[in-house]
Amino acid sequence: MPKGSPELTKARKEEIINACEKLYQTMSFKKITIKEIGNVTTFTRTSIYNYFQTKEEIFLALLKREYELWIASLKQTMEEVDMMTKDEFADMLAHSLEKRSQLLKIMSMNHYDMETGSRPEHLRDFKVAYGESIHTVMACLHQYFPDMPEQQKQDFIYTFFPFMFGIYPYTFVTEKQQTAMKAAGVNYVFMSIYKITYNCVRKLLGDEK
Repeated sequence: MPKGSPELTKARKEEIINACEKLYQTMSFKKITIKEIGNVTTFTRTSIYNYFQTKEEIFLALLKREYELWIASLKQTMEEVDMMTKDEFADMLAHSLEKRSQLLKIMSMNHYDMETGSRPEHLRDFKVAYGESIHTVMACLHQYFPDMPEQQKQDFIYTFFPFMFGIYPYTFVTEKQQTAMKAAGVNYVFMSIYKITYNCVRKLLGDEK
């Protein structure tokens, strides 16, 4: 790590992550390289290696930031809203993920590559954010459904978080994929991030209002 103030180090890391995020809007994970990322920063490609050794570490940092933003939005809701019905909670959680489509995309499309291509300390930092997201959703369940049995809350967590990995691939289907499914006789029904998440949450909470 280069010498410099913590503020400068943080600012440099953020610039690299922002550059990666910008490229990811128009390029695939596979085509993005350290060189490409360096081309849209204010310092040299070599300097990036002072902060991240691989592009996977940069993407992992981007995913970590996405989780932190999602966590912050959930915590803000908990501070502002004391009580919710099951319908309101499903609506809130669905809207919160609808705003984090990039989180869902990176998580579902490139998660394994990022984790295997990152150093342990970067992976640890990411897992802290991931763990905090689980704790925050659990805190939501405790606040809004205090009478829900603990086992049902655990079942919610262990079903909902794996479910999140499949949201993006199902809700963002290419024309090529649609053509292939039609040829295979698969009846694909489009569902938005909001709709598929809302339906899942309502099922997990039970049919009662």
